[in-house]
Amino acid sequence: MHFGDQLAKALAVNGPLCVGLDPHPNRIPPIFGNGLPGIEAFFMAVLTRLEGHCGIIKPQIAFFERYGPDGLRVLARLCAVAKARGLIVLMDAKRGDIGSTASAYAAAFLGPDAWVKCDAITVNPYMGMDTLEPFLNMADDRDKGIIVLVRTSNPGAADFEDLQIQDQPLYQHIAQALAPFACERRGALSGWSSLLAVVGATAPNEARKLRLTLPHSPFLVPGYGAQGASAKDALAASRDGQGVVVNASRGVLFPSGAYEAGSITQWENLFDAGLQKAHDELRAAQNV
Repeated sequence: MHFGDQLAKALAVNGPLCVGLDPHPNRIPPIFGNGLPGIEAFFMAVLTRLEGHCGIIKPQIAFFERYGPDGLRVLARLCAVAKARGLIVLMDAKRGDIGSTASAYAAAFLGPDAWVKCDAITVNPYMGMDTLEPFLNMADDRDKGIIVLVRTSNPGAADFEDLQIQDQPLYQHIAQALAPFACERRGALSGWSSLLAVVGATAPNEARKLRLTLPHSPFLVPGYGAQGASAKDALAASRDGQGVVVNASRGVLFPSGAYEAGSITQWENLFDAGLQKAHDELRAAQNV
């Protein structure tokens, strides 16, 4: 199935929540163990709790790379299990380079022999549109997606992304360059594109403007929860309740009291309550 259609289906069934897999080792409850085995056990448990509340996950590759080859093997196993459970996997790797290097990155994550099972990858556009072409071509061939940084959620985004060029911020120029590529990649069933844009929840006004420029691109929205944005902010650019994937990591993964949990059952109850809260907040904002 076309990736835009897959994504739209997952959002319709489970709501806009996407759970980020960010293994902060000092926040994983000791009941799961230490080191990489504890990280793997923790996230395997997380994956079993998502059904009905979340159809999308976003592993952040840096947290696994820090452990070298063993960490990447854990990431690959987690992604394989997620795919077996029917989850969409968005790999947060922010790749971006020129020529044959970009082609190698595209093959590594989206190709038929990719080392990890994922459905889409985040990419950085700041070396030019030609750096995106290998990812777009591979995604087209494989019914995958690419997710382009446009207006991010971090405070320092204003240092460059807000720079005015010909009376428009740089992020708007990026969106305009992406728009025809996104339009060409609309799914036949949903009308949503396989080219996504990262648009932070901490910039809801900018998100609304970007929706006019990118009417067919789903937005991957970081910044909800721990970074301070509300559910309403996160869904500012939704269209008829669709087209927005809201990432939550720390706020869902590490609810209050979970670190001190004395049993798996106690942790499950705390995790489930936090997951339900995030799911319900986003569903309510989605339906306003």
